[in-house]
Amino acid sequence: MTTTADRPVGARFGTEDTPEEAAFRAEARAFFEGVSERRTDRDETGNYFAMADNDPETHRRHVERNRDAQRRIADAGWAGFCVPEEYGGRGGERWQERIFRQEQARFTIDTGLFAVCLGMVLPTILAHGTEEQKRRHIPSMLQGGEIWCQLFSEPGAGSDLAGLTTRAVRDGDEFVVNGQKVWNSGAHHADYGALIARTDVDVPKHRGITYFLVDMRLPGVEVRPLRQATGVAHFNEVFLTDVRIPADCVLGEVNGGWGVAQTMLMNERNVIGSGGMGVGFGDYLRMARELGVTDDPTIRQALAAAFIRAQAAARAGRQPGPETSVGKLVASLHSAANGDLGLQIQGAGGMLAGPDAFRRGMFQQMFVGQWGMRIGGGTEQIQRNVIGERVLGLPGEPRPDKTLPFKDLPQNG
Repeated sequence: MTTTADRPVGARFGTEDTPEEAAFRAEARAFFEGVSERRTDRDETGNYFAMADNDPETHRRHVERNRDAQRRIADAGWAGFCVPEEYGGRGGERWQERIFRQEQARFTIDTGLFAVCLGMVLPTILAHGTEEQKRRHIPSMLQGGEIWCQLFSEPGAGSDLAGLTTRAVRDGDEFVVNGQKVWNSGAHHADYGALIARTDVDVPKHRGITYFLVDMRLPGVEVRPLRQATGVAHFNEVFLTDVRIPADCVLGEVNGGWGVAQTMLMNERNVIGSGGMGVGFGDYLRMARELGVTDDPTIRQALAAAFIRAQAAARAGRQPGPETSVGKLVASLHSAANGDLGLQIQGAGGMLAGPDAFRRGMFQQMFVGQWGMRIGGGTEQIQRNVIGERVLGLPGEPRPDKTLPFKDLPQNG
């Protein structure tokens, strides 16, 4: 029996499937039924908040499962819906990818480690890369051969990302990079990193930045995991000491990396705003039923609000632009509200944590870990600024440092 929570939502308009969408959904579901198993109510495979084990062997198996899953998807012709066929993609449309991901969420096959690679880096290379860079990386990405991380934020450059101080100095056919990055999701698994570094201090801060495609196995790259409040270490800090990066690994133009970075940031907000953390409305509904609290009017109202949020999120599906800040902001608020909801449904049991808690504390992990989503990809305050200035056209905040050479800024004097 299909419940309201399980009913397909049309990928393009938030209504039920059109005949074209329904046919495509059936095809995608048949594929997953042939290569995977359906999730059960208690199955947490691939859930970001259930991945609470720091054991290296557990993580190694997790990486291998993700690589194998992505390889099987690609071999069957289901990878890269919006990627041209000459680079190994399907050459399809965005609504097809959305339906495919909706169906994948019903099964245990997990490709979450490729969110940065396929959702953020790949479209950036597609938009700004040379033909050689596209052919070097994109087919391998789609086949599960490359896991990527983002090397943007620094201890002194988070919301003010253009204030970064990691330096890249030209030396013949290479750039020598020194600096530190932080809050790098998945860097401990990554084969490559998308790095922005300062290549010119004599121009304003936004104009002296270059974007690099970095092999994380190069000498001088050191990754240190950061243990979070949840007890796990999804984030890392990365130290770069005399790392020599070939000049043909520059994406876009030297000193033109800020525009390239904006492409990636818009795709990041699109990825976060469209969900993908593995916890959906159905999880909350099943938990409420299992705990016998579905007749509680307060819980019913909270579930109704969560259902409305889920339906509103399903209406998204645009090409990434500044409007993706709306989706990212909504996802942040959604994460905060759902973090509260997960504990509210459990009542006093919500105060437990660890293996003794409901679903081994998955919802407690979500409550404590919500700040990773709310801060990652730009804080809620940053998203409101982007929406106000770049979407609504409101006057921008005063930025007295916008025209000064980077070397003349007070913190760099």
